[in-house]
Amino acid sequence: MSKQITSLEPKELWTHFSEVNAVPRPSKKEERIIEFMMEFGKKLGLETSKDEVGNVIIKKPASKGMENRQTVVLQSHLDMVHQKNASTKFDFNTQGIEMVVDGDWVKANGTTLGADNGIGVASIMTILSSDSISHPPIEALFTIDEETGMTGALNLKGGLLNGKILLNLDTEDDNELTIGCAGGIDVTATGSYTLEAAPPNVVFCSIQVKGLTGGHSGMDIYKGRGNANKIMNRVLVGAFEKYGIQIASIDGGSLRNAIPRESVAEIVVGEKDLDTFMAYIKSIEKELKFEYKTTDPNFSLSTSPIEIKKRVLQKGFQAKILKSLYACANGVYRMSPDIEHLVQTSNNLARVVVAEGEYSIQCLTRSSVDSEKMDLANTLRHTFELIGARVLFNGSYPGWTPNPDAPIIKIMNDLYKEMYKEDALVNACHAGLECGILGTNYPGMQMISFGPNIRGAHSPDEKVQISSVQKYWPYLLETLKRIPAIN
Repeated sequence: MSKQITSLEPKELWTHFSEVNAVPRPSKKEERIIEFMMEFGKKLGLETSKDEVGNVIIKKPASKGMENRQTVVLQSHLDMVHQKNASTKFDFNTQGIEMVVDGDWVKANGTTLGADNGIGVASIMTILSSDSISHPPIEALFTIDEETGMTGALNLKGGLLNGKILLNLDTEDDNELTIGCAGGIDVTATGSYTLEAAPPNVVFCSIQVKGLTGGHSGMDIYKGRGNANKIMNRVLVGAFEKYGIQIASIDGGSLRNAIPRESVAEIVVGEKDLDTFMAYIKSIEKELKFEYKTTDPNFSLSTSPIEIKKRVLQKGFQAKILKSLYACANGVYRMSPDIEHLVQTSNNLARVVVAEGEYSIQCLTRSSVDSEKMDLANTLRHTFELIGARVLFNGSYPGWTPNPDAPIIKIMNDLYKEMYKEDALVNACHAGLECGILGTNYPGMQMISFGPNIRGAHSPDEKVQISSVQKYWPYLLETLKRIPAIN
């Protein structure tokens, strides 16, 4: 455990964050963090349980003098996004996150930090373990698999919680109170194709797209950052049309909820075209660098020789898949006509794998309007069905419809203004929060989401601001004191 981190204030919160980050916790592989949280609750002598899918619930009675207050559900998710720089040697399945302090920020050494949502988890742990914090009855809900399907929230049964107020600690701007969010659906296109022998008199090389900024495919989608899969496809189409290259494989992106930062394609190009092909790569790199100079200043496009590839895509199929990827909607699809500056519907072309006769194309489609979400998903489906792909929809989850009249919103908005002498930004977001899903089995529950400043979530640039945690923490504690009495 890093003394550099645990010496930060509030010490108890940062210590718990360090403890959580020492436990590997990839989405869908949360067994170790679930066991850790179960042991944590039991050691405190608190009622601790685990449901059928692995969500952990820890209940703590009210502190002295707060027994007549309404029960509050404090909620965060246990899993984290696993992303690392290509040059970073790190095994997320066995290693704890290596954290460092950089000025006013805590970040990780070449990987995602896990502040999303580890800071929320640590905050709840600090309240549960404290004998000095004033609070109403607490039901701490730690969900699993938020980042890759929301299956924890989707499978949480009704009747396990009694609280009528839920504080979700998963927002990434400390001046925001989030009261609504987008829903989402996974769109996956798969298929097979025929390979043919690589032609004679060719040079074998790879093309690499690297250095893109990436980020959260919901919160950052409006920023116009480069998508490695779209950029690679653009480069390949140009090289195919100009020089007749043939593709051996493509491997781009990683997780659905991360804007893809890197892509690698293996190709063959005729020996006679090699010099002009290399000039083309330099030319289009210059073109793309200009286009993305503001959003992706570290972007690079390069080529390097590779071993001989015996088989490549047939040109007929190659043309089809490249055209379908060109036609695939990516980025903002529609802005909200009702809430200024809010993305209503978007798609992230997250993962493209073409190799050894099989291809897989993975998207995450988001919208705060369910019918529009499905319309865009069907747009993608028809695009890929034109090349004979099998298209599946999975993991659909609802959005969270704002209820601006909920009493907890007024309480927290008034408190924010009292503490910081300015209005909070009460809004909806384009990320997928669990509140809308939880509300299906707990209708009528008042919900609000907030948290400290986190930047670069879902990328190796992720960091959390120390001074912002120090701002958010007393606000959370004062909110607990102001929870109203039972009617």
